Amino acid sequence: MRGNEAKLLEYMEGAKKRFVIPVYQRNYDWKIENCKQLYDDLVNVVRHQRSSHFFGSIVSQYQPNGRYSEYLVIDGQQRLTTVSLLLLAMYNLIQEGKIVPSTGTMAQEILEEYLVDKHQPKETRIKLKPVKNDRNAFERLFDLDEEKDIKSNLTYNYDYFYNRIQKEEIGIEQLYDSLFTLEIINIELTAGDDAQLIFESLNSTGLALSEGDKIRNFILMGLPAKTQNEFYEKYWNKIELCTGYEVSLFVRDYLSVKQQAIPPMNKIYVTFKGFVEEAQIDTESLLKGLLEYAKSYEVLLKGRTEDKKLNACIYRLNRLETTITRPFFLEVFRLQKNGVLTIAEVGEIFLFAENYLFRRSICDLPTNALNKIFLMLHKEIIRYDGSDANYVEKFKYALLSKSERGRFPTRR
Repeated sequence: MRGNEAKLLEYMEGAKKRFVIPVYQRNYDWKIENCKQLYDDLVNVVRHQRSSHFFGSIVSQYQPNGRYSEYLVIDGQQRLTTVSLLLLAMYNLIQEGKIVPSTGTMAQEILEEYLVDKHQPKETRIKLKPVKNDRNAFERLFDLDEEKDIKSNLTYNYDYFYNRIQKEEIGIEQLYDSLFTLEIINIELTAGDDAQLIFESLNSTGLALSEGDKIRNFILMGLPAKTQNEFYEKYWNKIELCTGYEVSLFVRDYLSVKQQAIPPMNKIYVTFKGFVEEAQIDTESLLKGLLEYAKSYEVLLKGRTEDKKLNACIYRLNRLETTITRPFFLEVFRLQKNGVLTIAEVGEIFLFAENYLFRRSICDLPTNALNKIFLMLHKEIIRYDGSDANYVEKFKYALLSKSERGRFPTRR
């Protein structure tokens, strides 16, 4: 591993450079407040005439790729993407005539040194390659006639810069000059470096990794690049979409099902890693299993089944934020997929569980017993006769037979 101080724009400049965000990386997560802080810092650089401003580290791995110098960005994608958005907003404003610099070549310099390779066709000219869902949003921002992806963080932050630049707290030339003061620690990994260990232990000025980020890294990083992309497209991206990008919470419920214990929020990754290593599950089988559960998890989030009453019940349960039931319901949907339960029986189970929770809420009974009840409920049902036969009846009996803190309130 080699590290040295560098100017960010010097690191970025050069039409033949490509900055690739590997598929095991999270999506772009910086919020407006992060962009505001960066812009405030740049304004202060100008007003206080500072010659440098430290902007964290960028960790990358150089990958020769024919005519290009390709860098896999292991850490620092948030900073690299944000500055690219700021440069793109500057370029577009100049092109539209909303900001007029004194230097007539500024727009072309920004575009051709830091954003695109003008000699390449449209589909390959952009230098920064975010992960799939971010990439589409980023590419749209280059075409002023293209409809923006209004759901993307990249679009939100681009619009923030686009609007703030026009306030002209500092001139466009001053803003451009201030970007040259941004200093980074440029860390380049060499062949003997453990990229996964470095990825897990990095603690820079960016956002902390979520448990889901670490899990994605653990699953995908050690694979060959081609396999990484294949598994990302085939499994991981679908898992993210099914879970509404709340992968950490989904994996917590998945582990609860598999291990009959709920891991602490800050131990989800460690628990998952231990589970996989102990079970010795191969990567593709693991991803297949996760995706199947993720598809059921999507139903728990959105409903959209063929049973309208079930959909309405799921909606009400989500309004009540009854996430404690999800590990059990994931097993119920698994049984449905395996042909053990019909969709009507699934609806019956959901409605009965809702009845149980609602009665307990009306009677102001404590909720701390419910985690364990729903965690162990499937196992308890199977234990009655060692099978999943008559599942609905055994489920109702299990809840009705609860006593004391777990009791099912009934009329006296």
